[in-house]
Amino acid sequence: MAVCYANPQTPNIQLATEFSREKRIQISEFFVSEKLDGVRGYWDGKRLVTRQGNPILAPSWFTANFPSIPMDGELWIGRGQFEAISGLIRQTSPKENDWQNVRFMVFDLPQMQGSFEKRYRDMQTLIADKSIYLQVVEQVSVESIEALYQKLDVLVAQGAEGIILHRRSALYTPGRNPNVMKLKPYLDAEAKVIGYIPGKGQFTGQMGALRVQTPDGRIFSIGTGFSLAERQHPPAIGTLITYKYLGTTANGLPRFASFLRIRTDIIPEEQ
Repeated sequence: MAVCYANPQTPNIQLATEFSREKRIQISEFFVSEKLDGVRGYWDGKRLVTRQGNPILAPSWFTANFPSIPMDGELWIGRGQFEAISGLIRQTSPKENDWQNVRFMVFDLPQMQGSFEKRYRDMQTLIADKSIYLQVVEQVSVESIEALYQKLDVLVAQGAEGIILHRRSALYTPGRNPNVMKLKPYLDAEAKVIGYIPGKGQFTGQMGALRVQTPDGRIFSIGTGFSLAERQHPPAIGTLITYKYLGTTANGLPRFASFLRIRTDIIPEEQ
């Protein structure tokens, strides 16, 4: 039996900013953790929803022993399994066997008072032995910026998406929080599909590139990163996608933009 709630409210969650070498920080003031390639989830104490407040139809046994406190985290199966978890939460009738492999990886307690360091200790205490489907995201310390990039290289080589830096003293602050930063080997962002460019040569009769628009109105094309199936059946007009890129041009457009995936946990706003 699945858990389903009508008219969910959008959770007021905290979001990370981008980290760069130009930011001068005292690395000792931060915890570091792996950035998980899953789907953001929010447990409000009674129900599990996406970052936009859409209900996640997990089997009732999956959340049966969750504590009655709000938890912010990631629904995760494993490295490189984003498509699997994304497809699972889109199901209107959950496949219970598939949910056996899912873990809700908790990385914060939004309504607990005090610093992140205190909340991390609280997570370990409150969640311990509650459920086999709950796990606290491990936070570690690094000694230097060089050690931070070495850790990034090691994790990425193992299949991780990147790392997260979280200031130990930070409060949980909804919206973009400069005290929480993500570091990946590339930048990524979202854009809405607004059109197609026909393919040429080996892609004749298929999609050659997507025309997309960013939330701030910039329009550009993405022609790489697609599988053959995605070229034959490209994302529909109005779909929100994630793309990766390496900096921006003098005109402010993404350099070397490449398709990553369709976003299923965020509904695009009208632009």
